Amino acid sequence: MTTTVSFTVESPRGPRTVSVAYERSGSGEPLLLLHGIGHHRQAWDPVVPVLMPERDVIAVDLPGFGASPGLPEGLAYDLPTVAPLLGAFCAAIGVDRPHVAGNSLGGLLALELGRQQLARSVTALSPAGFWTDSERRYAFGTLRAMRLAAESMPLPLIERLSRTAAGRTVLTSTIYARPGRRSPDAARAETLALRHAAGFHLTLAAGRDVRFTDDVPGLPVTIAWGGRDRLLLRRQGVRAKQTLPGARLVRLPACGHVPMNDDPALVARVILDTSR
Repeated sequence: MTTTVSFTVESPRGPRTVSVAYERSGSGEPLLLLHGIGHHRQAWDPVVPVLMPERDVIAVDLPGFGASPGLPEGLAYDLPTVAPLLGAFCAAIGVDRPHVAGNSLGGLLALELGRQQLARSVTALSPAGFWTDSERRYAFGTLRAMRLAAESMPLPLIERLSRTAAGRTVLTSTIYARPGRRSPDAARAETLALRHAAGFHLTLAAGRDVRFTDDVPGLPVTIAWGGRDRLLLRRQGVRAKQTLPGARLVRLPACGHVPMNDDPALVARVILDTSR
């Protein structure tokens, strides 16, 4: 069941109230799951049942995405703002230093939470921030095209496309290696999540100059990259390993940029291995 928690954070213009929607299930040590830009917490649905027996799983909608409202005026969608905000979210729900797993933007946020010692372990799936300028421009251009397509398609067309494997390939093949395996409801919902994401453009704008250049010492870190990632190319994983020499680098064969649906058992195993 979806829950929303509100909490107060400081901004240059004074205190601001932020609301975050999340789902919580399972038992064990806490595990925070962070999705990518334009997505929503349901990206993790294929993996959550595998994680629940061993972890208290907290899947969030990042501010401005999914069911979470956008950030109030005075708060930016940049890394220095959103990472501490997630720490405040954890405090608001009574969680201290969870394990964190994130994909794409969520992977970058997970690494930043680790760098700030706000996480017990970090699993970053195709994390943002290890690109060259040309790779970033390619990724951002692709994301903008996906957003424009989601905004331009009439709802009946989205409905029709979601009902067939070929149609789901049209809707989601940029992020999945096996788009036909995505359910019709999931493909439709994530297309609409991209279409309505209030934080999309502001998050992209904040990411123009982002590079993750610091190590994350003192805790377990795994970088995992889909072998068929078409958005953030897999050579970026080698750069991530060079930046984080103590991290484990794992390949996810036959997985795309969002690997949780392509191979949920493998992704869950990587997360649990890191967080043990």
